[in-house]
Parts: sequence; structure tokens; C-alpha cells
Amino acid sequence: MINLNVDFNLEKASIEKSELELLVPELEKAHRLLVEKNGEGKEFLGWLDLPVNISKGLIFDIQAEAEKIRNKADVYVVIGIGGSYLGARAVIEALQHNFISLLSQRKSPQILYCGNTLSEDYMADLLEVLDQKDYCLTVISKSGTTTEPAIAFRILRAHLEKKYGKQEARERIIAITDKEKGALKTLATEKGYKTYIVPDDIGGRFSVLTPVGLLPIAVGGFDIEKLIYGAKKLRHQLLNSHDIEHNMAWQYVAYRNLQYRKGRFVELMVNYQPNLNYLSEWWKQLYGESEGKEGKGLFPASVSNTTDLHSMGQYVQEGARLMFETVIHIENSNKKVNIPYDTTNNDGLNYLLDFSLNEINHKAEIGTSMAHIDGNVPQIRISIDKLNEENIGELLYFFEFACALSGYFLGVNPFDQPGVEAYKNNMFKLLGK
Repeated sequence: MINLNVDFNLEKASIEKSELELLVPELEKAHRLLVEKNGEGKEFLGWLDLPVNISKGLIFDIQAEAEKIRNKADVYVVIGIGGSYLGARAVIEALQHNFISLLSQRKSPQILYCGNTLSEDYMADLLEVLDQKDYCLTVISKSGTTTEPAIAFRILRAHLEKKYGKQEARERIIAITDKEKGALKTLATEKGYKTYIVPDDIGGRFSVLTPVGLLPIAVGGFDIEKLIYGAKKLRHQLLNSHDIEHNMAWQYVAYRNLQYRKGRFVELMVNYQPNLNYLSEWWKQLYGESEGKEGKGLFPASVSNTTDLHSMGQYVQEGARLMFETVIHIENSNKKVNIPYDTTNNDGLNYLLDFSLNEINHKAEIGTSMAHIDGNVPQIRISIDKLNEENIGELLYFFEFACALSGYFLGVNPFDQPGVEAYKNNMFKLLGK
């Protein structure tokens, strides 16, 4: 059974049925380009069938390696930038205890991230922590020369070798990189590091269900088989539904592109759970890098409510009408907290005694949606019943499939990123390379 649901209420989305029907031929064309693998960037469609093609042997190997790390390290450092870490972090932070770093009886290493910034203070602070902790690291880079992770790996590799010696350091480093070429592959072979492959036919932002994402997620103590199973279920549904009434990805693509054609150029992802903030960050890279080219594409932004209702809420309600909202709804919490009775009731909250905190959060979500729709902010809602590995797997695959479909619908290659090199060329000149 599919747990993910798209609430495609045309009234809430400010869409007429006739407008929707006009898009069907374009959706059909984009769908064929994707599933028949005839579109631009077709050489990067390995993620499309990954949930059914990934080998049991690879999964078992990743689980065994993760267990070694969990037994050896207090801290596990993931070195990578963009798609090399965002997918893993999105899943880990969605599923882990919100305050895991403060719990003394952790079952898994504390996972820290590096190589996604050039901040000197961040690196210095990290080294201070690693001076005092047993740690292992995984470096993720297809080429091994991307500036941020390459600098971070050089620094941490030297730190590891100084702390443990070269022999032991080698046992604490895993490289996820190209199968046969590149600076990191060459170094890993020379040093004898355990390696996993970044598949040639899967780009970084679509790589969460490869070792790039699966190893850190497994180190975090989460069930990667259930994650893959969730993606597998949704893959079957999305590939084999050929009409807008039954294909949730078609609905989402139609919704967002109709808003784009109406001059709403910002898509605001809204969540009501703080541990989904990095899901939003992963989604922003996925859609921003896939569609933002040739002068086209929605600008992906995000808020975390109810927190941001007290900062961005005023603008969303009454500011320029340049956005629409995609709301991520989680129906059930994994834990329960009730409001206690207070005899004085000075805060006036005794009327909430019959509600759990999750139910109150839902009322805030519904109330906000009503207000924003009244304020002419169209909405679509994407729901899962609770946060677990299987449901997150569905959600990840849904957004990947819809992203590729939307790119083809928009008329761009969703699998390249030519603009990424512009800042690098200037930086290299300034540094005298």
C-alpha cells in the first residue's frame, strides 16, 4: 500500500479543471521521455530503476560496514557537498531523536558534516571536537577535486593520520567515488581505503539511494532496506500510471507549472516538523539545480512552521503575490505529549486538555492554510502517515521522479548544471590557480 498522498484540491490551488486538461498532452510527452529514456540527460537515469536494481550484496556490505563504524567511533564525519551529503542528512535528521547529541546513551555515533563550507572557524571547531573523540570518516566525491570537500578531506586525513597513525587511519576512512578514475579514486587505491562507487549514470542530487546516502543512513542506525522498499513501491505506481487522476507526480508537476505560468515564481515548501528542515534543503537543491537554467524555473524556498509564522508569516499572508505553497503534512507523531491541567489556568490553556500537542499542531496547520488561501496563496499538500524509513523512501522517490518529469515538461535538461562552474572559475582566478 502507498502511504504518500497528494491532496490535489483545485480550489485551494486556484486552478480550473479546464486549465488542467490542457496540460495532459504535455504531461504525457514528458512522461514518455522519462520512462522510455529518450530525453536530454538520459545517460543519468540510473536512479529511475535503482530501487529494483540495487543488489542485495551491496546492501548487506553497506550494513556490515556501518556496523563496524558504529562499534568503533563516537563520531562519524561525512565529507561532501550538495547531493553528496544533503540526501543522507535529510533522512537522518528526519528520523533521529531531535536532541540526540545531548543523550549520553547513544546507540550510534554522532554524525557531523564537513566539506560543505569553507568556513575556517567551522573547521577549527570540528578539529577541537575530533581531538577528543574516536572518529571515522567517509569522503564522498566523484572527482575528488571539488574544492570544499577536497580541502576538508586533506585536513581531516592529516588529522586522522597524526592521531592514529597511517595504518589505523586507513581503517577509519571510506571513500565513495568514481569506479575507475579521478583524484580520490587514485588516492583510495594507493592508500588502500575501503571504497564504494558513485554510479556513472546517477547525478549527485539523485544519489540518496546509492552508497552516497545509504552508508551514512545505515551508520545512523536506520533501516536502509525499508527506505529502498518505500521507493520501490512508489516507483511502480508512478511509472505505470498514465493519467492525471492516478499519477501523483503528474498532479504535482501540473500544479507547480500552472502556478509558474501564472507568474508565481517562488515555490515555498512548508513543513510543521523541525526535523524536516534538511528535507527542504535537499528538495531545494534537487529542484533548483535541475530546473534553474535557460532563464527558466521556479525558485525553491522553504519555511518551518509554526516557527516561521512569527517571522515570514506576515510576508506570506500580505506581501507580494509571487509564491505558492507545497505543504508537507505528517499525519501521526511517533510520540505523544499532552497539555497538563493547571488549577489557576493563568495562561488560559485548560481548553486544550483534550488535545495532544500533535493535534494542536495540525489545527495550526489547517488554520494557516485557510488564512493563506484567503490571502491568495495557492496550496497543494503532500502527506504521509508518519515519519519512518518506508515513508521517507516514498517521499524521496516521489520528488526525484516529479523533478525529472517537471524538467522535461519545462523544456530543460533536468540532469545537468552548467551554471555551477561560474563561481568556481572566478574563485580559481582570484586564488591564482
